[in-house]
Amino acid sequence: MAGALRLPFSLCHSPRVVEPIISPWLILAAGVATIVGLIIVVKANAFLALLAAALVVSVLAPGEAGDKAARVATAFGTAAGSIGIVIALASMVGRSMTESGAADRIVSAFLRAFGERRGDVALVGSGYALSIPIFFDTVFYLLVPLARSMTRRTGRHYVRNLLAIAAGACATHTMVPPTPGPLAVAANLGVDLGLLMLVGILVAGPASAVGLLVATWRDRALRIEYRPMPGVDEEASAIADGQLPPLGLSLVPILLPVLLIGGHSILSTAASRGVAVPPALASAAALAGNANFALLVAAVAALALVQFTRRPTRERLASMVEESLMSAGIIILITAAGGAFGAMLRAANVGAGVETLFRPGAAGASGVAVLLLAALMSSVFKVAQGSSTVAMLTTSALFGAMLPGGGLAVHPVYLALAISGGSLVGTWMNDSGFWIFAKMGNLTEAETLGSWTILSASVGLTGIVLTCVLAWLFPMAPVPVTP
Repeated sequence: MAGALRLPFSLCHSPRVVEPIISPWLILAAGVATIVGLIIVVKANAFLALLAAALVVSVLAPGEAGDKAARVATAFGTAAGSIGIVIALASMVGRSMTESGAADRIVSAFLRAFGERRGDVALVGSGYALSIPIFFDTVFYLLVPLARSMTRRTGRHYVRNLLAIAAGACATHTMVPPTPGPLAVAANLGVDLGLLMLVGILVAGPASAVGLLVATWRDRALRIEYRPMPGVDEEASAIADGQLPPLGLSLVPILLPVLLIGGHSILSTAASRGVAVPPALASAAALAGNANFALLVAAVAALALVQFTRRPTRERLASMVEESLMSAGIIILITAAGGAFGAMLRAANVGAGVETLFRPGAAGASGVAVLLLAALMSSVFKVAQGSSTVAMLTTSALFGAMLPGGGLAVHPVYLALAISGGSLVGTWMNDSGFWIFAKMGNLTEAETLGSWTILSASVGLTGIVLTCVLAWLFPMAPVPVTP
């Protein structure tokens, strides 16, 4: 009888330590609380907040204790490797376009095309085009003097001209690579960059147009007269019009990556659908369409344009490249930390728990539900901590944990654009873009809330609606993602 009560030796003397199982929902809550708490309460840098959240999630997730810190570093390196080169090169392209005058030439081309009477359309188009390779704040700084000059000459539409810049710039800044937010979302969700470029450009266009309508409405409602900037010579021009490069050359740094990456995506899609593509052409497109290669070619072209127009010394050119790389460094750190956070969410099996919410129902309804939830979560993160890039990083990291194996009934490119649109909804006084718009426009906080906040929300909501419509009309099959 005593023998029947004796426990097996393996249970009594096993050296293994049984790790307590923590609910994935609690792990997710701990990670999100770490990010929001550090950014809002402690005022920590987004890089430190995301890295700390990745470590917290990794410690709580299953795994050997000795590996929990190391796997965060490994995931950080993987994420940095996937987007670091592209962000650094994109920063060089943007800086070179402003230095060479290519950005100014594109703006003047829009003005000639639409005329001063439709200057708001020219400003939307300029912001839309320039914010693909150049960061939003740089585009706004570049175009605000033009908007103010147009208002001085006409004596009308001060707010509309300012908002027109924002309408085009914030749309492509959040929806079209190679700006950091879309790049990070593409990496977290496994989205083909060429496809995201093409669909992002398609969605960002109508969203910018709706933004222009809202800009006209807010201009009439607020009735704000032109306000000069104290101590600023607004008649000064950095580069004379005769010294600007030709329009065709100015467009090369923008069009090259779009054509190379987009062309590769089109050929790959055609081949997957049975279209005969010559092997030599497929190989050449695979090389040229790689994001790192395409952005390197664009960066070389942009630097050559600087040399052609400005004739800088070697020291000046080296200094310009160094400054652009330094500005890209913090962006790379933040996006890589966000990638590590997403990898740790996958290690904690957070995606499996959330995924069960969307299994019931038809695939189309489930897909739209996922898109709306993704947009809502991105908006919540935006309101909580202020940065669109961090909101996109955090939300895409969470949903990226659900995608391996094709768990959600929606194509990742639509998920990426829903997250991008949501990151524009809810901008207020914790957003750096809010203060850039307010200070450069010499507006009060209340006036900025009544103009910038409403404008960005309209662009984001339009992007979300268009994304849902496209997902309904063209429901591409979900693609399994390799984390």
